[in-house]
Amino acid sequence: MSCRVTKESGVYLHMNMMETNSPQIQNDDVDFDLSHSRILIVDDNEQNVELLQAYLDALPCAVDVAYDGLEAIEFIEDSEKHLPDLILLDIMMPKMSGFEVCRKLKDDPATRSIPIMMVTALNELGDIERGVESGTDDFVTKPVNKLELLTRVKSLLRVRHLKRELDRTEAYIKNLQQDNDASEGEGKD
Repeated sequence: MSCRVTKESGVYLHMNMMETNSPQIQNDDVDFDLSHSRILIVDDNEQNVELLQAYLDALPCAVDVAYDGLEAIEFIEDSEKHLPDLILLDIMMPKMSGFEVCRKLKDDPATRSIPIMMVTALNELGDIERGVESGTDDFVTKPVNKLELLTRVKSLLRVRHLKRELDRTEAYIKNLQQDNDASEGEGKD
């Protein structure tokens, strides 16, 4: 993997080129660095967790695990500075369902922008509608297909990365405008 960083007009653009022989995760597009990404798997079934972890080993992301909805909420609350970049969330869990976890996270401004992918055996239209109403960003059905999972995970992580870049760029532009306004105000005195 190679990385090229350029600076144009004060805005840093990060571009990474993935070089891999694996046809399953090869990407011809300019890609981004996944090594700083964190994924939280939330599932009460240990076999499901192990399978998802094995599939995600193909990506250079850090992976954390919570075994029920309450544990996921506690994990996120305790990791304010290192929030996950993506949550893979089972729906049917004890203590707190995936729908409830999703709704709680999407209602909180601090966690609203974290993409959530529901990983579920439920495939009825009503379940999908309930997931959408609770705020999920994507679905993948069990049994999980590795290629589909990796493609969707990379896509959601890319969206998260681009949103952060947009936020940084907007903050930079706002600072430039404030500096410009301040210097124009000093010149009028």
